[in-house]
Amino acid sequence: MRKLQMVDLKSQYDKIKDEVNASIQEVLDTNTYINGPLVHQFQADLEKYLGVKHVIPCANGTDALQIAMMGLGLQPGDEVITADFTFAATVEVIALLQLTPVLVDVDLHNMNISIEAIKKAITPKTKAIVPVHLFGRAANMDAIMEIANEHNLYVIEDNAQAIGADYTNKEGKKQKVGTIGHVGATSFFPSKNLGCYGDGGAIFTNDDALAHTLRGIVNHGMYERYHHDVVGVNSRLDSIQAGVLKAKLPHLDTYNKARQKAARKYSEILGKNSNLWVPTICENCDCHVFHQYVFRVLNGKRDGLLKHLQEKGIPCAIYYPIPLHKQKAYADARYNEADFAITNQLCDEVIALPMHTELEDDQIKFITDSVLEYV
Repeated sequence: MRKLQMVDLKSQYDKIKDEVNASIQEVLDTNTYINGPLVHQFQADLEKYLGVKHVIPCANGTDALQIAMMGLGLQPGDEVITADFTFAATVEVIALLQLTPVLVDVDLHNMNISIEAIKKAITPKTKAIVPVHLFGRAANMDAIMEIANEHNLYVIEDNAQAIGADYTNKEGKKQKVGTIGHVGATSFFPSKNLGCYGDGGAIFTNDDALAHTLRGIVNHGMYERYHHDVVGVNSRLDSIQAGVLKAKLPHLDTYNKARQKAARKYSEILGKNSNLWVPTICENCDCHVFHQYVFRVLNGKRDGLLKHLQEKGIPCAIYYPIPLHKQKAYADARYNEADFAITNQLCDEVIALPMHTELEDDQIKFITDSVLEYV
């Protein structure tokens, strides 16, 4: 059995090294390190793949979220609703822009933002909702867009973990997550489903005017060199990373299918044990692309299982051990602990197993045997 890794980027690279190396060499040969041809080629390829009018590449996923909010013209004091159970970058950018984060609970069964919690959190100061497609599973975008339309709110999709996932709306139409709201943001961190070999990110929108604003913001507010029309930042996707992503994008659907296949095997085995809750995998849609395989230990022995797996050399992790509303940086007297019952429960129960495109059957068997041995 090959050595277990939480993410096996080396084995993935070995299969596409000629394509990746050729892209990198092109950048080196042409010396086009910033805003080179490969950046524009990747942008066009990703627009076609997502079925979205505009992709604006940037330096990382956190910048993508921040720039999206800047482009919408949100002002200090405006309230932005997002999930309490997610990585801190989502709320971090809200606070950095001096907006008011409004953290709300999530749904127990899909771990995404709770629709009822959103409804309860809306005030006259609310200007936007940031749903996170957590761990690769599409949030309930029909309900979120209905709420947004009713209250005249922006929807900013945090798609850092779910690129390539499909959302099937109530009319039966499929649309890539990240392209449904007013604007979407993603990350190309190396471990993502579509990852580069450094940092990278992108913003998506079908709004022509917003896209124009965003393109200026990512490049110091410039549309013409030394002419600064808007307040901007320095957040450009460099050409080498764009080259890596251009080489990997044609493989994204295959990568996501491999993740779904591994997740299905995990769930088929682990789901038979009543002490465990496992994610479901649809047979006829791609609404979950499994950036992470996260399940719940129901018998109060999650931490013991974590230690057991680590002792057997099995990489595992807790995403996320501390809710955002309990983090020192984001604690607020406005919050009522009773409003975060599900998030608090998840933080005590969840554990993530290795998930990547190169998992093999003998590895999955060893991992699942080890889990069942403990629980």
